[in-house]
Amino acid sequence: MPLTLFPAIDLKDGACVRLKRGAMAEATIYADDPAAQARAFEALGFAALHVVDLNGAFAGRPVNGEAVRAILASVSMPVQLGGGIRDMAGIEAWLALGIARVILGSAAVKNPALVRAAAVAFPGRIVVGIDAADGMVATEGWAEVSSLSAAEMALRLEDAGIAAIIYTDIARDGMKAGLNLAATEALARSVRIPVIASGGVAGLGDIVALREAAGRTPNVVGTIIGRALYDGSIDPAAALAEAGAEASC
Repeated sequence: MPLTLFPAIDLKDGACVRLKRGAMAEATIYADDPAAQARAFEALGFAALHVVDLNGAFAGRPVNGEAVRAILASVSMPVQLGGGIRDMAGIEAWLALGIARVILGSAAVKNPALVRAAAVAFPGRIVVGIDAADGMVATEGWAEVSSLSAAEMALRLEDAGIAAIIYTDIARDGMKAGLNLAATEALARSVRIPVIASGGVAGLGDIVALREAAGRTPNVVGTIIGRALYDGSIDPAAALAEAGAEASC
C-alpha cells in the first residue's frame, strides 16, 4: 500500500508557521499567504493537505477561518483541518464549506460522545489527533497534559468509527528529530484504525523508515511533513516517489 504524505500548513495570525514542540513563542514564519502555499504544495504533486488553526487550538474556537476558506478556494485537493473545533455545529460548518476531514483533538479527550456522534453522522470524515507528551495525551494546543495515555485513548476509539488517528510525538514536532516510529507502530498494533505519523520528519530517510514500518504494521498509512518541506531538507518528488504514493484523504 502506498503511504499518504500530507504537507502541513499551520496557521498563526493568518500566516504559515512551524512551531517547536508546540510552543507558540517558538514560531517560525515561512509564508504570509497560506492559499499560495497550498497551491504550491498541490503543484509539487501532493494530493492532500493538512491544515491546523493554531490560534484556534489555544482559543478553543476557530480563529483563522479566513485563511482556511482562502485555501479551500485555491486548491482542488482534499483538505483536513484541526484546531479549535469542539462541537457538532463547528464540524458541520467546516464540512459544509468543503473541508474533507475534520480533526478532533481536545474535543476527543473531553467529549468522546461528540467523536462517536460525528463519526456516525459523517462516515469517513472524522479524524482524531492524539498528541502525546511522554506518552500522555496533551490538549488545548498542547498546553495541558491529561492523565490519559495515548494507548488508552486509541483503545477507547477502537469502535468509534473514525477514519484515522494522527499520532504526534510533541517532543519531536518541529524539531526534525525523526519520527517516533516505535511509538507509532505500537499504537497502530493496538488498534485496527489507520494511523498517520506526525512530528519530527527530517528527511527522505524518515519516509523510507515509515515505508518499512508500514510493511510490518499495515495500518500505518502515512505521515505529515512540515518544517522539512519548508526549509528544503526533504525533496518533495523524492518523498512522493519513495512513498509510492499519490496522497489522498
